Amino acid sequence: MTRLPRAPLPLWFALVLAAAAGPVLDAGFPDRDWWPLTFVGIGMVLLAVRGRRAGSAFLVALVAGETFYLFHVEWTSLYLGPVPWVALSTLEALFFGLGGMLIALAYRWAPRAWPTRLGRLGLVPVIVGGLWVLREYVVGNWPYGGFSWGRVAESQSQSPFAPLVAWLGISGLSFVMVWMVALIIELSFAVDVQRWWRAGVAVAAVAVVLVVPAWPAPTDGTVRIAAVQGNGPAGYFDNAPPGAVLDSQITETAKIQDEKADMVVWPEGVAQPDPTRDPDTAAILDALSRKMGAPFIVGTITSRGGKYFNTSLLWKDGQGAVDYYDKKHPIPFGEYVPDRSFWRQFAPSLIDLIGRDYTPGTRDNVFDVNGVRAGISICFDIVDDQLLTDMMNGGAQVILAQTNNADFGETDENQQQLAIARLRAIESGRSLVNISTVGSSQIIDPSGRTISSIPPFQPGHMIADVPLGTTTTPATLLSRGIEFLLAGLGLFGLVVAFGARKRDAPQVRAPLELR
Repeated sequence: MTRLPRAPLPLWFALVLAAAAGPVLDAGFPDRDWWPLTFVGIGMVLLAVRGRRAGSAFLVALVAGETFYLFHVEWTSLYLGPVPWVALSTLEALFFGLGGMLIALAYRWAPRAWPTRLGRLGLVPVIVGGLWVLREYVVGNWPYGGFSWGRVAESQSQSPFAPLVAWLGISGLSFVMVWMVALIIELSFAVDVQRWWRAGVAVAAVAVVLVVPAWPAPTDGTVRIAAVQGNGPAGYFDNAPPGAVLDSQITETAKIQDEKADMVVWPEGVAQPDPTRDPDTAAILDALSRKMGAPFIVGTITSRGGKYFNTSLLWKDGQGAVDYYDKKHPIPFGEYVPDRSFWRQFAPSLIDLIGRDYTPGTRDNVFDVNGVRAGISICFDIVDDQLLTDMMNGGAQVILAQTNNADFGETDENQQQLAIARLRAIESGRSLVNISTVGSSQIIDPSGRTISSIPPFQPGHMIADVPLGTTTTPATLLSRGIEFLLAGLGLFGLVVAFGARKRDAPQVRAPLELR
């Protein structure tokens, strides 16, 4: 008999493996988009923590999380330097460490609670996948609304696994990815099972996932949408003269003013000064709307009751703003500073750069644009699962994702955000118009295919007949319930395993060889 290994790797090697896992994981995301490497990175993390005690598992996973986020969100350092980049990476790495610690405890306890082959091969990977989803859920919601950036599913927008998000959502796809890797790892350690049987189970598991058909995503009719990328100086540090960003939008829109469209979409924050207060901006929008015979959906900054809002307006000639949506998920330390007096004492020069705090909105995120129900997303709203659910509950037939990526330059950020937008289109079964100030701007159909695009960092426009979605995908029907179920399975399994942790470790007999 042979005892199951407690820690298959010495600590020094586990730390080296964890440090390497971060850049490997990141390489699976845009802009490299080598999506198979995400599975390799997950495997490296799981192998590094498997069998470890809580303290060393936390350290190992912390290192993996730190290197991953230092690569993945390096774009935060472009204009602000290393302090916010390292601070954000370290915060996310702490959660990564806690998640890795829970997974390591599951590896130690679960085989004692379920010592059979079915327990080790059937339940342990489920618990590990559930705990991974639990960690992604926590970092996506806390603190200050969370940061749902870097979920492993977000690397798969161009992979054969992307259609699964219509069935399971982004959290569900993360679970499936980790479950597959965890199962393969457990099979590799199952010395009491014949090699051919282990190989067959691994191949069958991957095949079962890949043969799941794409959601049919039926549509009914089209709407002709024009979207304009002005490529104006929209960055925080561009020091643009007043009206420069608006002028760039007007110049590019003028090129299509004789085209037919049912609606025209501008990016986040470009219609400034606020047309609800500034008569000159209002007159410009009226003239454009009248000339094109279509309502405009434009981003601006509004002020009401002494509070500032990042707002999208539905503007019609002669009527002005007939509806508006205020961004519900402003970025902490980017669009507002929570607990400003506390954080200012650590980095006053950085905190003071954020001169005004945006208030989270409370209005629904669906516009009725002449009978077409359009879901509205502003910038990082796109990563918030609940806001997608709200759109679908509001009857959205198409999604308009307005964003400003100018502050991140030619970094990976805009490609990462576009990948998330593509997954949202598939997940919701809705076409999605991702329109940025500088790129990347695309119109994406419900299958994730690009209908039209604008080259980044140059002015341009898109006009296309966009299919209107009609049905609800399983992912949006079950919504956050999928995430709660999977995270709950992981946590419940860990709790049950904790109760059985004092049992003897299972003994595994190597398979008999037939002669």
